[in-house]
Amino acid sequence: MKSIKELEEICTQIRRDILRMVHTNNSGHPGGSLGCTEFLSILYFNHLKHNISFEMDGINEDLFFLSNGHISPVLYSVLARSGYFDIKELATFRKLNSRLQGHPTTHEKLEGIRVASGSLGQGLSVAIGAALTKKLNNDNHLIYSLHGDGELQEGQIWEAIMYASANKIDNIIATIDYNKKQIDGSLDDVLPMGDLKAKFNAFDWELLEVIEGNDLQSISHTLSQAKEMTGKQKPIAILLHTKMGNGVDFMMGTHKWHGNAPNDEQLASALSQNTETLGDY
Repeated sequence: MKSIKELEEICTQIRRDILRMVHTNNSGHPGGSLGCTEFLSILYFNHLKHNISFEMDGINEDLFFLSNGHISPVLYSVLARSGYFDIKELATFRKLNSRLQGHPTTHEKLEGIRVASGSLGQGLSVAIGAALTKKLNNDNHLIYSLHGDGELQEGQIWEAIMYASANKIDNIIATIDYNKKQIDGSLDDVLPMGDLKAKFNAFDWELLEVIEGNDLQSISHTLSQAKEMTGKQKPIAILLHTKMGNGVDFMMGTHKWHGNAPNDEQLASALSQNTETLGDY
């Protein structure tokens, strides 16, 4: 278990990793990656019961599935900083023949990745399948997943949500990155999602909400609460109110950094706001 101070240092370093990875290739998705840094850091370092000596079947451990695969930079950094693979490999992000592709894939056999993601709307179905497998194997560990809020505009998501509650899949905790932004603008301008809390409740899910979705203590408290609610015949969702581009002043709160890379000057400014803590790759 990491202290809040240790986690803050880890988050600072992960933000540096994200910025440098995307800048190097002038390609990638920094906005959502930065917004989910706190969540994935505290999940992997304090809550997820996982084994870094990676086995694809994931027996007797918790599993995490990233559905919004375009925020791969934050997942790659968290995996490397957790010990799944050498931190130096982050320098190969999006390069030819790299295991660290723009969206996570499985044929490169990257430790920590169990499913290719990036085609939005599919990750919850995969996570539910894994949760059912745990039940069939009498494995009491949990399934976690992360989804973009714009991703909820995909119909397959709602089919999966309906299926999970109808089948009482109560060993899954699905988190929604609710930054209210997507690549073309705000949710309300592209396709309003209405009252997501009411929607999940109507589909008979238990829903928790984190208003300060970039606050480590708030996230940790809610994850603990969610775990206590498992095993009670209902799937669980967390509505995580994050800030896109969190930690970099000129990236925060705008969709313009959903899929744009910083130039040299912007990178220097962003890194100056996140001073090195654990060592760059």
